Amino acid sequence: MSRPRTPVVVVLLVAALLASAVAGLALGPVRIAPGQVLDIVLGGPGRRGGAFASIVWDVRMPRVLLGAVVGAGLAVAGTVLQALVRNPLADPFLLGASSGASLGAVLVIVLGAGAAGTAGALGAIGAIGALGVPAAAFAGSMGALVAVYAMARRGGTMTTGRLILAGVAVQYVLSALTSLVLVLAAHPDQLRSVLFWTLGGLGGARWDELPLPAAALLAGTALLIALARPLDLLLAGEEGARTLGLDTGRFRAAVFVLTSLVIGVLVAYSGAIGFVGLMVPHAARMVVGAGHRALLPVAALGGAVFLTLADLVARTAAAPEEIPVGVVTALVGGPFFLWMLRRSTRVEGVAG
Repeated sequence: MSRPRTPVVVVLLVAALLASAVAGLALGPVRIAPGQVLDIVLGGPGRRGGAFASIVWDVRMPRVLLGAVVGAGLAVAGTVLQALVRNPLADPFLLGASSGASLGAVLVIVLGAGAAGTAGALGAIGAIGALGVPAAAFAGSMGALVAVYAMARRGGTMTTGRLILAGVAVQYVLSALTSLVLVLAAHPDQLRSVLFWTLGGLGGARWDELPLPAAALLAGTALLIALARPLDLLLAGEEGARTLGLDTGRFRAAVFVLTSLVIGVLVAYSGAIGFVGLMVPHAARMVVGAGHRALLPVAALGGAVFLTLADLVARTAAAPEEIPVGVVTALVGGPFFLWMLRRSTRVEGVAG
């Protein structure tokens, strides 16, 4: 079957993102008619009169925007990681990057001066400052990726089995360290904040917290799209990429740092949300192929749509209680991961 042209896919995904955003603004404990939502939004922030306008602009809009930014960033990061390690099971969560970022953020909160208990805690970390959490999350993300890569690569080769085992091992260690921090945390507020980072959630989104993750997404995606050709070269294999003039070692190191920075910033504001970076890139490849110049923007839009809808399910499925969005993505992504693992293992067995 022929694939649709990329512009058509982009237009459809933009329409889907707008529709999911309207649904996210309209649905919740207080339901607002979609037409009224559009009237409030298109009327601009000046139309803040009334309870509905306050709910849309002050509560739901930052959450929807943060969900779109985080979903897009995780999908882009997953796409790039799968190219770097040439493995379809690579994912920021499965490779321990999200767990490392969570541990770094949690350590800053617990060791800092009196954190609050939600994503809005960044403004109350005191002397460390709001940038301390993203910086620590980046360091944790980078350390986890380097550890997994070093453990999985042996004799110049990397198999799916070693990669998954290394990722699971590092993830368990980092989760155990995060649990230890949780046990040793002295204040209840710190306990709630640690739980937020381990489960993932968008409920504490605020307008003043959106610029940094949005900037990380835009800058990181732009740079990665500019690197689309060398990413495509990696698909030819290690020797093939070197033959075509790519310094694979230096390129991988640079892109690992860039990807870790994006993951760290996003996780610092959303907590660890798994499987977005695993599922969305595969869906995007089925539609537009493996070329990264088209794949990366399509994956970004797909990730934004997926996480926006997942967050909508998280806050409406068990209303008035709210499910952590990481639980929703895991319930969808777990079966998908098992299917991919079985498919990958079958391919390796045939190749062997």
